[in-house]
Amino acid sequence: MSDSPTAPHDGAAERVSVATPRFAAADVERQHDECLFQGFFRLERRTLRHRLFQGGWSGAVVREVHVRRDAVGVLLYDPGRDTVVLVEQIRAGALDDPLSPWKLEPVAGLIETGEEPAAVARREAIEEAGCEIDELIELHTYYPSPGACSERVTLYCGLVDSRGVGGVHGLDEEHEDIQVHVLPFLKAWELLEAGRLDNAMCLIACHWLSRERASLRARR
Repeated sequence: MSDSPTAPHDGAAERVSVATPRFAAADVERQHDECLFQGFFRLERRTLRHRLFQGGWSGAVVREVHVRRDAVGVLLYDPGRDTVVLVEQIRAGALDDPLSPWKLEPVAGLIETGEEPAAVARREAIEEAGCEIDELIELHTYYPSPGACSERVTLYCGLVDSRGVGGVHGLDEEHEDIQVHVLPFLKAWELLEAGRLDNAMCLIACHWLSRERASLRARR
């Protein structure tokens, strides 16, 4: 017998169900959090158990988690000149990179307690790029690596006037040595396709901008 034309296949039913999570925080029993290291970042060993999709509860699950504050990233874009502003600095997590540990990225920073992400985006644009944001457009909030890290990133596009932007910026007390680059969008896209722009913030924001660029330019 054929399926009813109004009855969804199993796969369709699954696609509908993911819009609302089946489980929430109440379906996790956090048994113990142990601090393994506290420095610039924090490393915890977390012991938990959780509900299972087929019913019942899991056994004890032990995972190490990199605990850090949430962050903001903002791709600075000048629609009048069709340019993007990227910052270049050394990154400790990329010391073994086969090309270079210096990375081209959007402006970014950590959110302090009580701060709003949009305010952090505007502050970091001035500190890292010497650039004031005219309009801030929120793109996405996402976990870069939820299996290992607690951080959530709020990503923006900031519309700016890139005239006169450049030079070296950053805060001495945070050991920042940041070179600012102003690039035509098409040049930035060439770098992305060549693998030079290889961090999640930059990839996500540039792909968003490639889709929205014409409409942003038409507004000017």
